[in-house]
Amino acid sequence: MYPKSRLKCINCGKEFGSDEIVYVCRNCNSLLEVLIDIPRISLKEMAKREFSVWRYREFIPIEEDCEVVTLREGGTPLYECNRLAKWVGVKKLYIKYEGANPTGSFKDRGMTVGVTKAKSLGSKAVACASTGNTSASLAAYAARAGLTCYVLLPAHKVALGKLAQALMHGAKVISVRGNFDVALKMVMELSQKMDIYILNSVNPWRLEGQKTLAFEIIDQLNHVPDVVCVPMGNCGNISAIWKGFKEFHISGIIDKTPKMFGVQAEGAAPLVNMLKRGDKVLTPVTHPETIATAIRIGNPVNWPKAVMAIKESNGFYEAVSDEEIIEAQRLIATLEGIGVEPASAASVAGLKKAIANNIISKDIEAVCVCTGHLLKDPEEVIKVCNRPIEITPDVKLTPEILLAK
Repeated sequence: MYPKSRLKCINCGKEFGSDEIVYVCRNCNSLLEVLIDIPRISLKEMAKREFSVWRYREFIPIEEDCEVVTLREGGTPLYECNRLAKWVGVKKLYIKYEGANPTGSFKDRGMTVGVTKAKSLGSKAVACASTGNTSASLAAYAARAGLTCYVLLPAHKVALGKLAQALMHGAKVISVRGNFDVALKMVMELSQKMDIYILNSVNPWRLEGQKTLAFEIIDQLNHVPDVVCVPMGNCGNISAIWKGFKEFHISGIIDKTPKMFGVQAEGAAPLVNMLKRGDKVLTPVTHPETIATAIRIGNPVNWPKAVMAIKESNGFYEAVSDEEIIEAQRLIATLEGIGVEPASAASVAGLKKAIANNIISKDIEAVCVCTGHLLKDPEEVIKVCNRPIEITPDVKLTPEILLAK
C-alpha cells in the first residue's frame, strides 16, 4: 500500500536507506530528497477514501506496519475568489486555505508524516526551531503520539497565537536570544548530542506530507492550474508542492504541471534577491524583519530545492513589502471572507505585483496558497485594523455612528 523509498542527496547523488536517521548528506552536507516507487493509481480509486492527507497513501513513504499519527489533517478548502481575482487582475483565482488544518496551518501536513516516521524509527523525543507554526503543529502531533517535544523559538519574535498552542500542547518551549536561523543551528547541534529527532523542513520526510497539497489541488479542480503561488520562508513548502505535481505527472494522473511562483517579504528575501542578481549561492539576510512573522527567515535551509522548483517549472519569484502584504490580507478578508495571517497574504500580494509588472499574464488561472489562519497572528491584525468605536448607551445616536463614513 505504501511505496518503497530511499533518500538521495540532491548534490552528489549518494543514497541512504529509509531506516537511517540522517538529515543532510554525510558525504557533502547537502540536502536530501525522498525517492519513491511511483504508483500507477487513478484519482477515482483514491477518491473512495476520506479527503485528507492519507487519501494519497500510495505516494506517502512510511512503513506498512507503523501506526499513523493523525489529527485528520488536509482536505482543506479551495475557494474560487472572483472579486479578489478582479482586484489582482487575473482571469481566475483560487485560494487554497491551509488555515483549516487542525492547528491552523499547512505544517500539519508535514507533521502527520514526520511524527509517524519518528515513531517508526523508535524516537522518544522530537524537536524543532520555529517562527511559530512549526512549533504549534509539532507540539500537537507529539502530544497525539505520546512523544516528548522540545521547541526553540526566537525570543520576542513569535506571534502569541502560535506560542499559546505550543505551550498548551505541552511542549518544552525555550526562547533563544537570536533569530530563527540561530535557533535552527542550535537544534541541529543538540540533535547530535541527544537522542532527539528533528522535524524542521531540513527533514525530507516532513516534506512528503506537504506535497499532498498539490494532490488536493488536482483533486478539487480536476485539472492543472497555470500558476501556483506560495509564500517562502524556509523554502520547503514550494519544493514539496512541486514534488507532488511531478509525482502525479510521472504517475500519469496529470499530463502537465503548473508554474511555481515563490514569494518572499522584502525584509526577508534572500532567495528572491539571489535570483534577481543571478547569483549561484545564497547570501543570508542577517537581521530579517517583516510583519509576516511566519516567513521572517534570513537563511532558508531549503533554498536549493526552492530554486529547483522555480526553474524546473519555468516559474517566477517576487518580493513584496509589508504594506503590500497588509493590503492583500485586508482584501482577502473583506472581499472573500477568508481570514489569513500576514505570511499567507504574501502569495496574493506577489501575484498582484507580478500581474501589474507584466511578469505574469492576466489571462491565467492561479491558485494562491494561504498557509495559516488569521488568528495565528492577532497582534498584527489589531495593529493594522481600525479600533472598535466606543459609544454611550444611547440608541438615538447609534444610527448616525453606523452610517458615518
